Amino acid sequence: MNLGFALGQMMAQASNTASWWKPMQASAHAGAVDSLFNFIMYLCFFFFVLIVGAMVYFVVKYRRKGDGPERTSPIKGNHRLEIIWSVIPTILLVVIFAWGFKDWLAIAVVPNNAMEVRVTGQKWNWTFTYPKEGIVSSDLVVPAGQPVKLVMTSSDVLHSFYIPDYRIKRDVVPGRYTVLWFEPSEPSTHRIYCTEYCGTSHSQMLSSVKVLDSAKYEEWIANGGEEGGASAVPLADKGKKLYEARGCVACHSVDGSPKVGPSWKGAFGTNRKFADGSSLSADENYIRQSILVPGAKVVAGYANVMPSYQGQLNDKQIESIIEYIKSLK
Repeated sequence: MNLGFALGQMMAQASNTASWWKPMQASAHAGAVDSLFNFIMYLCFFFFVLIVGAMVYFVVKYRRKGDGPERTSPIKGNHRLEIIWSVIPTILLVVIFAWGFKDWLAIAVVPNNAMEVRVTGQKWNWTFTYPKEGIVSSDLVVPAGQPVKLVMTSSDVLHSFYIPDYRIKRDVVPGRYTVLWFEPSEPSTHRIYCTEYCGTSHSQMLSSVKVLDSAKYEEWIANGGEEGGASAVPLADKGKKLYEARGCVACHSVDGSPKVGPSWKGAFGTNRKFADGSSLSADENYIRQSILVPGAKVVAGYANVMPSYQGQLNDKQIESIIEYIKSLK
């Protein structure tokens, strides 16, 4: 058993840099996952070469020679050989199972000192809520060296939360909670993906893990997270950031091009015609209602597919989005 673990560790040669075919190892258990993966892969290579090599050898050695009749050699059993090819794979399977179970336990059992972050998946963005601090963010911001527990759910359809650099992935299911944890190694930024097809803009359901040192993380918390330290930033610029981070970009263009939803370019102040035959000027109240209750007034020619952002955007964020739409003339 120890020999198997040692071989895996030797072959893994844990590194914090990405290779040409694998992402970087950026969490506490990424190296362990890669070690088992490499052990199984090289084991498969070894037996592939052994078996295919034996096949080629026997094909050449016992190929038909001449045109004379061939007689099959007497076939007798070989108990020793049968025991060898049964016992060795069994031992290897036990090693792989024990190794995998050990690593699975390490990933499944959340440390007692882990900080908790709530994750909500929604077409087509991720929202991260810090319950103790009262912060809602479009990026997952965490301190380096601190275990982080993610309590995840979906507000619409099935999603899947995946961070390649951390070697973690878990389905995010509507109506229930799933749990995942990781411990980031050092300050850096890593991409978050959805790996369960969830609609037309599934490929754009992206976010980031921003790992900060403890001092910068405390500063981020003190500044209120996403809004922190940005009082001098124009509201329209904040709105543009929210447009990109909250998934609005997936459905609404800012250059007039058609998408799933109406374009924001030149939208403010124009007369909107709705599916029920009514019309209304696109003012601040209309935009606010469209964000919080999108099904109340559906623009003619478009489907009622936009999710509600009720409880996900505060008044300042909604004001920022309105100012950004005003700027798109």
